[in-house]
Amino acid sequence: MKKIGVYICLLLLCVPIHAQSSIDKLINTNACKWANVSVSVRKLSTGEVVDSYRSGNLIPPASTMKLITTATALELLGNDYRYQTQLQYTGKIENGVLKGDLYIIGQGDPTLGGKDWGGNAFLKQWSQVIRKAGITKIEGKVIGDCSYYDGDALNPGWLAEDIGNYYAPGVFAIAYMDNTLNIQLKSGAIGSVASVVSTHPTIPGLTFENHIRCTQIDYDGAYVHGLPYQNCRYLTGAIPSNVGIFGVRGDIPNPSLLLAQHLTARLRVDGVEVRDSASYLSESDRKAKTPLYTYYSPTLAQIVEQTNLHSINLNAEMIFRNLGAQRGVPCTVHNAAEVMKQFWKNRGVDLFTAQILDGCGLAPQNGISADHFVNLLMYMAKSKEKTAFMLSLPTSGKTGTLKSMLVKTELEGKVHAKSGTIKGTRNYAGYIDMPHGDKLVFAVLVNSSTATGVQIRSAIEKYLLDVYRNNK
Repeated sequence: MKKIGVYICLLLLCVPIHAQSSIDKLINTNACKWANVSVSVRKLSTGEVVDSYRSGNLIPPASTMKLITTATALELLGNDYRYQTQLQYTGKIENGVLKGDLYIIGQGDPTLGGKDWGGNAFLKQWSQVIRKAGITKIEGKVIGDCSYYDGDALNPGWLAEDIGNYYAPGVFAIAYMDNTLNIQLKSGAIGSVASVVSTHPTIPGLTFENHIRCTQIDYDGAYVHGLPYQNCRYLTGAIPSNVGIFGVRGDIPNPSLLLAQHLTARLRVDGVEVRDSASYLSESDRKAKTPLYTYYSPTLAQIVEQTNLHSINLNAEMIFRNLGAQRGVPCTVHNAAEVMKQFWKNRGVDLFTAQILDGCGLAPQNGISADHFVNLLMYMAKSKEKTAFMLSLPTSGKTGTLKSMLVKTELEGKVHAKSGTIKGTRNYAGYIDMPHGDKLVFAVLVNSSTATGVQIRSAIEKYLLDVYRNNK
C-alpha cells in the first residue's frame, strides 16, 4: 500500500498545473471582483470563441454605444451620404424684395459652424446665394426651422446633472457651432465666486445664475445646467483659485435661433435689408415654401470618423435621431431605436434583447452585452462599409481616445477599438491585429467597479495582452 501511495504521489507531481486563465485573472482583480462584467472574444476568420464570461449580460455601454449608432447609419445610408440643410422662402420675390420669410430648414447636419468643419465660413456662401437670387430686401425674417426632429430636444434617458453641459447638449434638427457655449470666468481668491467675463458665441439675452466657487482644486470642477430653448444657465461647482481667466463649457440653448440671428447679421453686413428679428420653429408651420438652395454636409464617413475617434456625443446623438426618419418625420428617439433594432434583426445582431435609449451612450439605462458588440463587429469586418467603419476606430497608443492605452507594449498600434468611460465604468470593443493576419474581435465591459478608472483600464490592458500572447 505504501508503494502504491508513493506511485500516486509521483504521478500527481508529473501532471502539469494549468496557469490561471486570462478571464479568471481579469475577474479576480480588485478592479473587477465586485463589478458587473461581460466579456466576449472570438476569432474573426472562424468565429471560434476564444474567451467568454457572462457574454450575454446587459451592461451600460457608455460611449461604446457609438459603435452601434455609427455602424447602423453607415449600413442604412452609405458612407457617402450627406445631410441636407435647405434655404426656402415663403411669398414672392418682386423687384429684389422678398415679400415673405426666409427659412433655414435643418435635417440633422451636426457640422454647421463646427470648429473642425470650417466654422462660420458657410454663412458668406449662403449670403452670396441669397443675393444671386436677386434678393436685396426681406420684408419678413430669417427663421431657423428645426421641426424635422420632434420638439423634445432632451433625450429622456439622460441624467438631470448632465443636461446643459457641453457633452450633453440639446438635440435639434439644426446643430450650430457644435452646440457648445464657451464661458470665460475670472478666477479670484479662495472662497470667492468666479465672475462671468464673456461667452463665445455671444447669445442675446442669455443670463446666468452663478454659484461657481474658486477653491484649491487644480482642475475644472464647474458644471453648467439648463434646459433647451431657455436663456438662463445655472452655474455650479468649482474652479482653481487665482489663475486669471478660466474657461468652462456649456451648451447653446437654441442653436436654431442663433443660426438665424447670425445669418440675419451676415445679410445686413452684405447689404441685404432684413426687416424683422430672427426667429425659430420647433414644430412645422406647414406654409407653402419655395426652395432656394440646398447645403450639403461633409460625408457620413467623415462625420463617423470624427465621432468615434474623439467620442463626440452631439454627432452620435444627431446621427441616431436622424435614423428615426426611416419610420417618419419628425424624427423621435423611439423611432430611431426601433429602426436600429429592426435593421440588425436578420443580420446576426439581435438588439431586441438590448436596451437602447440614445445613440451616444449617456443614458445609464442603456444595456448592451459583449456578445451584441462582438456580433456587430464580426458583421462590420465583412461589410461593404468596412473601410469607413474601421478608419473611425481609435488605435492603441496612436489615435483618438486610445492614444494613451497600451503604449510601449506588444499591442501598441494593434488594437482598433471604441472606448466607453463613465465613473466606475471602462468598456472597450473592437479588434486586435494578430501576427498571422487574423484578428481577434473582442468586447470587454466593466461596470459598477469600486476601483479608479486607471485601475480598471490597467486590468483590461493586462487582459488584452494576455489574450494576445495566448493566441498569437
